[in-house]
Amino acid sequence: MHSRRPPMAALAFQALPGFRDFTPRECAVRNYLFETWRSVARRCGYVEYETPIVEDTGLYLKKSGGELSSQLFRFEDQGGRDVTLRPEVTASLARLVAEHQRNFPKPLKWFEIGQCFRYEKPQKGRGREFHQFNVDIFGEAGPAADAELISLAIETMLAFGFVAGDFVVRVSDRNAWISFAEKHGIAEDRIPEFLGIIDKIEREKPEVLEAKLAALSLTVAEVKGFIADPANASPAYTAIKEDLTARGLGEFVELDLSIVRGLAYYTGVVFEVFDSSKSMRAVAGGGRYDTLISTISEGTVDLPATGFAMGDYVIRNLIEETTHAAMQMEVWLQRNFAGCDVYVVVADEEKRAESLKLVTDLRRAGISTDFPLTAAKVGKQFQNAEKAGARFALVVGAEYPELKVKILTSRTEASGTAENAVEWITDLLHQPDGPLLA
Repeated sequence: MHSRRPPMAALAFQALPGFRDFTPRECAVRNYLFETWRSVARRCGYVEYETPIVEDTGLYLKKSGGELSSQLFRFEDQGGRDVTLRPEVTASLARLVAEHQRNFPKPLKWFEIGQCFRYEKPQKGRGREFHQFNVDIFGEAGPAADAELISLAIETMLAFGFVAGDFVVRVSDRNAWISFAEKHGIAEDRIPEFLGIIDKIEREKPEVLEAKLAALSLTVAEVKGFIADPANASPAYTAIKEDLTARGLGEFVELDLSIVRGLAYYTGVVFEVFDSSKSMRAVAGGGRYDTLISTISEGTVDLPATGFAMGDYVIRNLIEETTHAAMQMEVWLQRNFAGCDVYVVVADEEKRAESLKLVTDLRRAGISTDFPLTAAKVGKQFQNAEKAGARFALVVGAEYPELKVKILTSRTEASGTAENAVEWITDLLHQPDGPLLA
């Protein structure tokens, strides 16, 4: 009779709902996102900044809209201050720019990759902690800045391996809706309510949408007719479209007046990046917020601004669901996820001192190198080399200073001497490994 194994006891502690652990592979994926974001921003002339994760709660209550204020991770610190884990970066950036902008030539083109926190229901593409790529331009009020920003969003998608047909940038202008509201007699104090209805127009149940619009003496037909008419595009949208077309990026952009963005601080052009099938929420979004710095600085600084953010959850989901983008990421991971390039196999323990010297020389030459900390069978060491993702196993045996290198991907060999090991291995690292063996 077989004995049954007792069930494993539940772990005493686990990550909180909506929060993530990052195993080494998860860290590698995150680094792929970060490095892609950073490289695109830098080649487009943006410089990096950073703001604190914890801020005065009042910063987010100042002008961010009701929905965001209900999602704050808010608490009182030990000094009795009302503080919040930042739910987004724009307010922190506005505070930073208001304080330091006179020290920099305009326009400012800044970016940050930072962690944010929102207390909302975890679901696909959304957690309670997430990382965002934030890109902003300050000091330029014209549509050229909006076009420059949208071009960077497009270049970022292309850098991730997406192609035409995979995604679209849907552009709108809140000013078009302000004009619509004024023509239809909507009181100024009810315009934020009206914009909130438009923001959810694609997600709202038809009967609920009809009732909400009726309360403003509007019909669904009137609103959807306005959205469908390209003649309602603003001059700013037209200028942006012409700018992006001149760059060769016009095919990625379309007018969509249903986009208004939820945050109350937006003042003009707004846009969102969607996968073409609209199978998930927006990959990125942003727009113009010309009054936020003045609001946060109590009128002491007034700078026009436009910006956007891209979160790590949705862009990763879209990469993994798009074959050619996923393959590009896997190639990067194969090159960068490995624990080392070279694994030194100590085939003869009497040569451990010589092996340690080789390890040090290789590491100082910038070559990622690992080795067994204690004696182990040679076969086991080769297994460990492969598990570490090493390209080469450098074998140190009784024939030292003669050395052998096993090229693990192709199962081929090369030979050399300890005297020129660094130059020899460096040269091998810059050569293809040869045909892969099944």
